[in-house]
Amino acid sequence: MISQIKVTSSKRNQFIDITSEIEAFVKEIKEGVVTCFVPHTTAGITINEGADPSVQADMLRKLEELVPHSGEYKHAEGNADAHIKASLMGSSVQIIVKNGKLQLGTWQSIFFCEFDGPRVRKVLIRAS
Repeated sequence: MISQIKVTSSKRNQFIDITSEIEAFVKEIKEGVVTCFVPHTTAGITINEGADPSVQADMLRKLEELVPHSGEYKHAEGNADAHIKASLMGSSVQIIVKNGKLQLGTWQSIFFCEFDGPRVRKVLIRAS
Protein backbone atom coordinates (compact mmCIF):
# COMPACT_ATOMS: atom_id res chain seq x y z
CA MET A 1 0.00 0.00 0.00
CA ILE A 2 1.46 3.35 -1.13
CA SER A 3 0.08 6.79 -0.39
CA GLN A 4 1.28 10.35 -0.49
CA ILE A 5 0.80 13.46 1.58
CA LYS A 6 1.12 17.07 0.50
CA VAL A 7 3.34 19.39 2.53
CA THR A 8 3.23 23.17 2.11
CA SER A 9 6.10 25.21 3.49
CA SER A 10 5.96 28.93 4.22
CA LYS A 11 9.69 29.64 4.71
CA ARG A 12 12.94 28.90 2.89
CA ASN A 13 14.19 26.67 5.73
CA GLN A 14 11.56 24.98 7.84
CA PHE A 15 10.84 21.77 9.76
CA ILE A 16 7.21 20.69 9.41
CA ASP A 17 5.81 18.05 11.77
CA ILE A 18 4.06 15.39 9.66
CA THR A 19 3.66 12.82 12.43
CA SER A 20 -0.14 13.04 12.57
CA GLU A 21 -0.45 12.47 8.81
CA ILE A 22 1.74 9.36 9.06
CA GLU A 23 -0.22 8.16 12.12
CA ALA A 24 -3.47 8.43 10.15
CA PHE A 25 -1.96 6.31 7.37
CA VAL A 26 -0.84 3.47 9.67
CA LYS A 27 -3.88 3.14 11.94
CA GLU A 28 -5.21 0.17 9.92
CA ILE A 29 -1.86 -1.67 9.94
CA LYS A 30 -1.50 -4.38 12.59
CA GLU A 31 2.27 -4.83 12.33
CA GLY A 32 4.95 -3.80 9.89
CA VAL A 33 7.19 -0.98 8.85
CA VAL A 34 6.25 2.30 7.24
CA THR A 35 8.73 4.03 4.94
CA CYS A 36 8.44 7.78 4.37
CA PHE A 37 10.31 8.99 1.28
CA VAL A 38 10.86 12.56 0.08
CA PRO A 39 11.29 12.65 -3.73
CA HIS A 40 12.90 16.10 -3.81
CA THR A 41 16.58 17.08 -3.98
CA THR A 42 16.25 20.20 -1.82
CA ALA A 43 14.13 18.74 0.99
CA GLY A 44 14.61 15.91 3.44
CA ILE A 45 13.06 14.08 6.36
CA THR A 46 14.15 13.33 9.90
CA ILE A 47 12.95 12.01 13.23
CA ASN A 48 13.77 14.12 16.26
CA GLU A 49 12.26 15.77 19.32
CA GLY A 50 8.85 17.26 18.69
CA ALA A 51 7.94 18.41 22.22
CA ASP A 52 10.23 21.45 22.33
CA PRO A 53 10.24 23.67 19.20
CA SER A 54 13.59 25.14 20.24
CA VAL A 55 15.21 21.83 19.15
CA GLN A 56 14.03 22.41 15.57
CA ALA A 57 15.13 26.05 15.73
CA ASP A 58 18.56 24.99 16.99
CA MET A 59 18.90 22.41 14.22
CA LEU A 60 17.92 24.89 11.50
CA ARG A 61 20.27 27.53 12.92
CA LYS A 62 23.19 25.07 13.04
CA LEU A 63 22.52 23.82 9.50
CA GLU A 64 22.51 27.43 8.25
CA GLU A 65 25.77 28.05 10.11
CA LEU A 66 27.39 24.93 8.63
CA VAL A 67 25.96 25.42 5.12
CA PRO A 68 25.05 29.09 4.57
CA HIS A 69 22.66 30.13 1.80
CA SER A 70 25.27 32.33 0.17
CA GLY A 71 28.67 30.85 -0.44
CA GLU A 72 31.12 29.99 -3.14
CA TYR A 73 28.98 27.33 -4.77
CA LYS A 74 29.26 26.27 -8.41
CA HIS A 75 25.57 25.33 -8.75
CA ALA A 76 24.07 28.29 -10.63
CA GLU A 77 20.46 28.05 -9.44
CA GLY A 78 21.21 29.65 -6.08
CA ASN A 79 20.06 26.69 -3.99
CA ALA A 80 23.27 24.66 -3.58
CA ASP A 81 22.93 24.98 0.19
CA ALA A 82 19.49 23.35 0.00
CA HIS A 83 20.92 20.34 -1.86
CA ILE A 84 23.64 19.91 0.76
CA LYS A 85 21.24 20.26 3.71
CA ALA A 86 18.83 17.76 2.13
CA SER A 87 21.66 15.25 1.78
CA LEU A 88 22.67 15.76 5.40
CA MET A 89 19.09 15.08 6.60
CA GLY A 90 18.41 12.20 4.20
CA SER A 91 15.50 11.37 1.93
CA SER A 92 13.76 8.61 3.90
CA VAL A 93 12.94 7.24 7.34
CA GLN A 94 11.45 3.96 8.45
CA ILE A 95 9.27 3.48 11.51
CA ILE A 96 8.05 0.23 13.05
CA VAL A 97 4.25 -0.09 13.36
CA LYS A 98 2.55 -2.20 16.00
CA ASN A 99 -1.22 -2.41 16.53
CA GLY A 100 -1.78 0.54 14.18
CA LYS A 101 0.60 2.83 16.07
CA LEU A 102 3.99 4.25 15.17
CA GLN A 103 6.59 2.96 17.60
CA LEU A 104 8.22 6.34 18.10
CA GLY A 105 9.94 7.30 21.32
CA THR A 106 8.14 9.52 23.84
CA TRP A 107 9.53 12.77 22.45
CA GLN A 108 10.02 11.78 18.80
CA SER A 109 8.17 13.31 15.85
CA ILE A 110 8.62 13.00 12.08
CA PHE A 111 9.67 16.19 10.33
CA PHE A 112 9.63 17.17 6.68
CA CYS A 113 12.71 19.38 6.21
CA GLU A 114 12.27 22.21 3.71
CA PHE A 115 15.44 23.93 2.52
CA ASP A 116 14.28 25.71 -0.67
CA GLY A 117 10.84 27.03 0.16
CA PRO A 118 8.26 28.16 0.24
CA ARG A 119 6.91 25.30 -1.89
CA VAL A 120 4.28 22.61 -2.14
CA ARG A 121 5.95 19.20 -1.80
CA LYS A 122 5.01 15.59 -1.34
CA VAL A 123 6.04 12.70 0.86
CA LEU A 124 5.50 9.14 -0.36
CA ILE A 125 4.44 6.62 2.28
CA ARG A 126 4.58 2.83 1.95
CA ALA A 127 3.68 0.18 4.47
CA SER A 128 5.25 -3.27 4.38
